[in-house]
Amino acid sequence: MTQRTGKSARVRTPLTDLENDVMQAVWSIAPCTVEAVHQIVSRKHKLKETSTRTLLRRLEKKGYLTHESDGRAYVYRSVEPARSLAARAVKQIIDRFCRGSVEELVSGMVEAKVFSESEMSQMEKFVRGKKSGEK
Repeated sequence: MTQRTGKSARVRTPLTDLENDVMQAVWSIAPCTVEAVHQIVSRKHKLKETSTRTLLRRLEKKGYLTHESDGRAYVYRSVEPARSLAARAVKQIIDRFCRGSVEELVSGMVEAKVFSESEMSQMEKFVRGKKSGEK
């Protein structure tokens, strides 16, 4: 199996379920204010707007968000898209549990029947397209 080498990406504190819901809101409407995030997150969680503000500040401190001032309001943005964050999380799993081997991870997922036949076909098509130079 091939071993991946290189410097590991900065490890951030993992997201709680509530923090993940806040991040999902930010990704869906960014740039966004506390009020906009609160409207979305409060549909699922019983939160006060001040709690949403605290969560956003905490996520910024953890390195997931950044903000700019617009008058008295803070406007939040994600530091990176959800897809990039997911890719970094998977890389951490590969490094920790699969000795840096992508093949070991994928073969383990195939053996564990994580993917349907359709999903495997779609991934194969995607990889073949990337190998042939498709964008």
